[in-house]
Amino acid sequence: MNVFVYGTLRRHEENHSLLKDAQLQYEQAWIEGKLYDTNKGYPALKEGEGTVYGEVYKINEELLVKLDEIEDYIEGREGNLYNRQFQKVNTDQGPIEAFVYYGLEEKMFQSEISSGDWKVHRFIHEKPQRILYFAYGSCMDDARFKLAKVEHHFKACMGAGTLNGYSMRYLFKVDDGGRGDIIEDGGNMEGVVYDVPQAAVEYLFTREGVAPGWYRAAFVDVTIGGDVYQDVLTFIVKTKFDEVLPPEHYAQEILRGSLPHVSAAYHSKLQQQLIDLGMVEEQVKSLLKERESS
Repeated sequence: MNVFVYGTLRRHEENHSLLKDAQLQYEQAWIEGKLYDTNKGYPALKEGEGTVYGEVYKINEELLVKLDEIEDYIEGREGNLYNRQFQKVNTDQGPIEAFVYYGLEEKMFQSEISSGDWKVHRFIHEKPQRILYFAYGSCMDDARFKLAKVEHHFKACMGAGTLNGYSMRYLFKVDDGGRGDIIEDGGNMEGVVYDVPQAAVEYLFTREGVAPGWYRAAFVDVTIGGDVYQDVLTFIVKTKFDEVLPPEHYAQEILRGSLPHVSAAYHSKLQQQLIDLGMVEEQVKSLLKERESS
């Protein structure tokens, strides 16, 4: 059986130790509903129109009992704090079914969490002075940082980072072609990691179109030089389309920005990906030559 968790039971959160022996099925999962801050250090899910993000774990009967205890749920009892329901949960690999805990008491729903993500909500309110940021698309290149006059916020580059369990795809469709996205499909991908201040975060939220709903902020674990860094900020497309070839200027930013940092094998993979999507090999070579001459 599976359980969908969206609050303090998520990775690196205070109650996650309860799931230490459970198998993580999906890091990126979402369900229809609205998420609220209870103002008691944990969130509550309510049925409604909206999207709430979390993780899915495979559990057994023994662990389900422990989860019922922490959620103050007893089947058939009146006055439960939460209600446990079996619901459809969405993942990048398609929908699955999982147990989900919904808040019951109206007093729990103090303030709506517009992002639908408890970790993002906490991050926005805590405003840490610095955060690690994982770039996998055009933000690997500093051309537009310079154009926006924010390049000084991205000087602390930690080099290449590896994100296990994901692949980069061009799944955000605009008028002139695709833009980068990450999808949880069991693959392995690389990107560039920056140590950035809050001012850079504000720029990235605007650039990635978080407010209009193009991308959403998310936190992933990234490996850099053999060390795992937890809860690294990145951005994921909210509404995914079929993969489509990006325009040349965007493809060039990815090839140019990634080349000094990622492995030769991954850079070749990025080139082949463009060819597989319809860009002729000569175009790709031309973009690389332009990079060398710039």
